Amino acid sequence: MQQSNASPGAGAHPYADLPYTAFWNRAVAGVPPFAVDPVVAVPFRIAPSDAVATAGSCFAQHIARGLQKKRFRYFVAEPAPAHLTPAAANAANYGVFSARYGNIYTTRQLRQLFERAYGGFVPSISSWRGKSGGYVDPFRPRIQPGGFTSETELLEDRTRHLACVRRLFEELDVFVFTLGLTESWEHQADHAVLPLAPGVAAGDWDPAQYQFRNYSVEEVERDLTLFVDRLRSVNPSSRIVLTVSPVPLAATYAGKHVLTATCLSKATLRVAAEACASQCPGVCYFPSYEIITGPHSGGRYFADDLRTITNAGVDHVMRVFFSHFADGSAPHPDTDVDTLRYVETELAALADIVCDEDALSG
Repeated sequence: MQQSNASPGAGAHPYADLPYTAFWNRAVAGVPPFAVDPVVAVPFRIAPSDAVATAGSCFAQHIARGLQKKRFRYFVAEPAPAHLTPAAANAANYGVFSARYGNIYTTRQLRQLFERAYGGFVPSISSWRGKSGGYVDPFRPRIQPGGFTSETELLEDRTRHLACVRRLFEELDVFVFTLGLTESWEHQADHAVLPLAPGVAAGDWDPAQYQFRNYSVEEVERDLTLFVDRLRSVNPSSRIVLTVSPVPLAATYAGKHVLTATCLSKATLRVAAEACASQCPGVCYFPSYEIITGPHSGGRYFADDLRTITNAGVDHVMRVFFSHFADGSAPHPDTDVDTLRYVETELAALADIVCDEDALSG
C-alpha cells in the first residue's frame, strides 16, 4: 500500500480558520455601516479612575469631549483661572486639550514640546506681533484672544504653561495623541517647529527665516519613538493610544493637489503610527481614521465641506473606542439595541471644534 506524503491538514487553505475580522465580506460589507468595528484587540484597558490626557490635531478634541461625556477622568493639567467665566475660559482655550498648547499637528511639534518643557530645547524665536497688535506666542499662535499685552506677559504665561505640561506628562496614566499633518514650518535658525506658517495668524512671512517641511515616514516614526522614550523617562508606566485624524488638509504647500497631498500625509502618518505601536510596549493604534474614511461610511461622516466630521461619525468612533478600551467598571454602550440612538444623539454637543489650520483657508 502506497503511503501518502500529505501533511496533516492538507487540503485546507491557510485562511480557513481565520476569524471573521479577516474577511471583507463578513467584517465590512456584511454588517450595517454603523456596526463596522475594525478593532481586533487592544493591549490595555482604561479605568474611569485613570488620568487620560489628549493632544494633537482638531479631531483630538472629539476624543477629549467624549471622555468627559462618558464620565472618564479627563486630565486637565492647566485649568482656567478662577476669575474666568466658562465662556471666557473656552475662548482662551482652557480645557480644549489637557494643557493650553493648542493644536499639535506634527510629531516633531510634539517632541519639541516635551523638550521645551524640560529645558532640553530653547528656541531662538520668542514672540510675534499680532495682526491687530498684541504679542503672540509662535508656538501657540491662536491661544490668547487678541494676543498678550506685552512680551513679558507672554513669557510669564509660557513659563506657567510649560510647568503644567511637565505635570501633565508626569501624572497622566493614558496619553491619546491624534496625528494630524506631515506638512510643517520651521524657523531656520534652530528648526523650531511652528503650528502655523508666519503671516497666517501673526508674525511676518520671511522666506529667509522660515522653511517648509514635509516629514517622511522615517522622520515621523523617529519623532514618535523619541517622544515615547522621553515620556517614559518621566512616567515609566504611561500608556499611549495613537490615532490618525481623518480630517483632510485645509491647504498644502507641497506643490501637489490638496487631495493627493492629503492622501500622502495620512498614509505617512498611518504607517509611522503602526511602526511605533508595533515596536513600543504599551503603545497601541486606534483606527479612527479608518472608521471615518472607509467605504462603509459612504461619505456620510463628512459634512458638506468634506472636511468637518459629522456627529454620527464622531459617535461611531467613540462607540468603538469605549467598547474596547473601557474596563468592566466603566459605563459604555455594549449592545446593538441602542446603536441607532447613539448614532443620532450620543455626541451632538461636539460641534465647536478649535482648529488652527482653518486659518489657512482665509
